[in-house]
Amino acid sequence: MAAGETDARIEALNKAVATADEKTAAFLQAMADDAVKVAGERAFIVKDDKAYDPVTGAETPLPEGTEDVVNNNRMRGEIELAQAALKLFSPDLKVRRVAVKAMQSETDETKLPLIEKAYAAEQDAALKLQLELVRAAVLLNSTDKARRLDAARLLAGSGNPNTKTVLLERLKSETDAQVKAAIEASLRKVEAALAWGDRLGAVFSGISLGSILLLVALGLAITYGLMGVINMAHGELMMIGAYATYVVQGLFQKFLPGAFDWYLVAAVPVSFMAAALMGAALERGVIRFLYGRPLETLLATWGISLMLQQLVRSIFGAQNVGVENPVWMSGGVQLLGNLSLPYNRLVIIGFALMVLLAMAWLIGRTRLGLFVRGVTQNRPIASCMGVNTARIDTYAFALGSGIAGLAGCALSQIGNVGPDLGQGYIVDAFMVVVLGGVGQLAGTVYAGLGLGILNKFIEGWAGAVLAKIAVLVLIIIFIQKRPQGIFAMKGRSAEA
Repeated sequence: MAAGETDARIEALNKAVATADEKTAAFLQAMADDAVKVAGERAFIVKDDKAYDPVTGAETPLPEGTEDVVNNNRMRGEIELAQAALKLFSPDLKVRRVAVKAMQSETDETKLPLIEKAYAAEQDAALKLQLELVRAAVLLNSTDKARRLDAARLLAGSGNPNTKTVLLERLKSETDAQVKAAIEASLRKVEAALAWGDRLGAVFSGISLGSILLLVALGLAITYGLMGVINMAHGELMMIGAYATYVVQGLFQKFLPGAFDWYLVAAVPVSFMAAALMGAALERGVIRFLYGRPLETLLATWGISLMLQQLVRSIFGAQNVGVENPVWMSGGVQLLGNLSLPYNRLVIIGFALMVLLAMAWLIGRTRLGLFVRGVTQNRPIASCMGVNTARIDTYAFALGSGIAGLAGCALSQIGNVGPDLGQGYIVDAFMVVVLGGVGQLAGTVYAGLGLGILNKFIEGWAGAVLAKIAVLVLIIIFIQKRPQGIFAMKGRSAEA
């Protein structure tokens, strides 16, 4: 395994793996770490400037004239596959699952005894089925026609992209007409299964994008939909929430490293409060003087957005900063061969749903929500009834800003955080609010999820740029036909 021609080394490697033990696994790891030297017919594992015999494990003097083992890319690939094959016998189910995944593109028939041994020993039903498909992929290259036929038919039930690759490669070299027909039939079934995975993946991606748009647009549904304020700094309030999450991450890394996986729980209220306080200051300092003057409000908030971007650049730098996912948000759920649902996306979808329910309860069931709706529908009468309209304006704007901060906290888990974070979502958020119906939370939900799914389906067909254009054109056509949006505002406010 350590010296000679590559083909001979690989043949020796496959023989060793077929009857592998712990010493073989240790030697393979040393080979992968470039910690093996050879001298004549002997190989040595070198660790901490000491040499060990790979068979006995005993320390031994290193002869003069030893040479380093050189592994080319092909040899390294075979070593990695061999290590994966040995992990098929691990007592840890997760380790075995990773090993089977690594073996799915294996087509070398010399690995068949090891795969069959692992198949016979496997107790987990799902993993046993995957091993059966791996075995079939290996048998597809057998010299026995009957074995190739059985393997081709068995692989028809696989929905793994690697299976499609294996079938296509075998189809090119297959000369037997009967086997070729079986491979083509299996290939059609595999492609059909993969197509369903792609469709479901597009739906999930659309829901994920829609949940993000929903989070971003919920704040606008208050500041623009309920209060009529065109806040061009809404994206920068999201940015503040994202940077607040970054700061909380840094504090946990420095002072509470043992509890780092729970920093996000602390970051949620911090990001809300940071953006809410900035929104309250913005409303009290600027916007309250501009109610009823939409153009001036738009220009003023646009200028404030530039100032906030520059402030963040001065404090944190112009480069993006990284926010890590907690361990419980890493990885994903593998539903199909080509469909994996990342945990961070699932958490964001659930988070968006919780924020939506909390906001609906706050607006519809609380005293503050009653005052906000009263001031929105008829400010003079609400004032006559004793409502402090100026204070309610500040509370409502702070609430919308705080929800923008929560959106920034969520966005920090799926991408880098930078001064331009909010610029990529502000236009889409306004489109969601307008499409759903100004002031209508239910419309915001339908519009956010609908635009997300529609965008992802068109993107898969026409590309990202054309998808954006197509969605914009469809929104323009819809607004021309129904200016009030999906849900029209009802009551006296609709007549004002």
